[in-house]
Amino acid sequence: MARAYLGNSPPLSYLRHVSHLHSYTRLPACFPLHVTSSAAPMAHPSLEILGGGCDLFLPALTTLTRPYDAYPIIGSNRHVETIFASFYRSTPDVRLRRECLRTADDGAVALDWVSGDDRLLPPDSPLLILLPGLTGGSDDSYVKHMLVRAKSKGWRVVVFNSRGCGGSPVTTPQFYSASFLGDMCEVVAHVGTRYPKANMYAAGWSLGANILVRYLGQESNACRLSGAVSLCNPFNLVIADEDFHKGFNNVYDKALASSLCKIFKKHALLFEDMGGEYNIPLAANAKTVREFDDGLTRVSFGFKSVDDYYSNSSSSNSIKDVCTPLLCIQAENDPIAPNRGIPREDIKDNPNCLLIVTPKGGHLGWVAGAEAPFGAPWTDPVVMDFLEHLQRGKFEAFSSSNLEGAHRSSEGLHSLEV
Repeated sequence: MARAYLGNSPPLSYLRHVSHLHSYTRLPACFPLHVTSSAAPMAHPSLEILGGGCDLFLPALTTLTRPYDAYPIIGSNRHVETIFASFYRSTPDVRLRRECLRTADDGAVALDWVSGDDRLLPPDSPLLILLPGLTGGSDDSYVKHMLVRAKSKGWRVVVFNSRGCGGSPVTTPQFYSASFLGDMCEVVAHVGTRYPKANMYAAGWSLGANILVRYLGQESNACRLSGAVSLCNPFNLVIADEDFHKGFNNVYDKALASSLCKIFKKHALLFEDMGGEYNIPLAANAKTVREFDDGLTRVSFGFKSVDDYYSNSSSSNSIKDVCTPLLCIQAENDPIAPNRGIPREDIKDNPNCLLIVTPKGGHLGWVAGAEAPFGAPWTDPVVMDFLEHLQRGKFEAFSSSNLEGAHRSSEGLHSLEV
């Protein structure tokens, strides 16, 4: 059900002013903006929509007036939809150019850029950083569909492949984790230095979304991103871990553990003589993600236990500190990112956040919309509408400031005495 929330609101004149800015102005997370404008289109009742940023962002998302229609049969079961999307969704053919970025701790991540964009796009083209899910990379179908859509709109896109993922090299005895934000900070700084005239945005899926939201919260008002999108974010990793061991979810748990073990075994020599609390045999032969995290991840990043790692790495703790426009899209029946883990109250209280929950979609599925069942997920057009709305606001603010500067210069010339 679409919802609007009323709180202790600022004067309507201020709301109109803020709305006119197209939400590119960052508002402090404590600012109690909960009024939905009457001018905003009504979202379809099949969608749950809430957030302190409803008034600012919802008018741009015109596709939400239509019902969420899950594809017949495939969309009727969350596990069928999740598996179908993983194995049978088409993968667009895009040529990528790889750049390996050496990090401060002598590690490395791989940045995959669209080949030829350096020559074809102007240096101030909006730039989108994509963060795949756990063990995912630039070859994943959902990543490439988003990449192609953004590219078709004139955006420059780069995929951030974490250590060991997507063929990214591992050069130190440390992988990435839900808690570690160092690589994300370095990637944003590197990309921003390379294209200083571009507005930067980011979109992440699953664990990539968790890392992205934690980064937004950590950077808060100092964040260099102009906007972000979080998709199928587990948010509360303690709750996600609890549900991961229930029923059919064990299939996903074993599959992800197997992928982590494959990555680990490729670089096993780096971990040959690790002492202390490391349990290398447990990590190398893990049957669950929790076992892998217990043997390797939580020790690498200084946590006392797996539960300590999950509790302190959950992005649900970060929402209150987010000062960058953020769209969160979740599926109510997601088997890996539980609906009960969504931090709804914090999202309601933050004027920079908007949450959309679809009734179905599975995990990384969303087999619905015009391109179903084999094409892009239902979420992709919504994501681009949101990002382009923010970019238009940035452009209009820039144009407005230039006009004001020109006007002041003109006034100065009129008063110039010779």
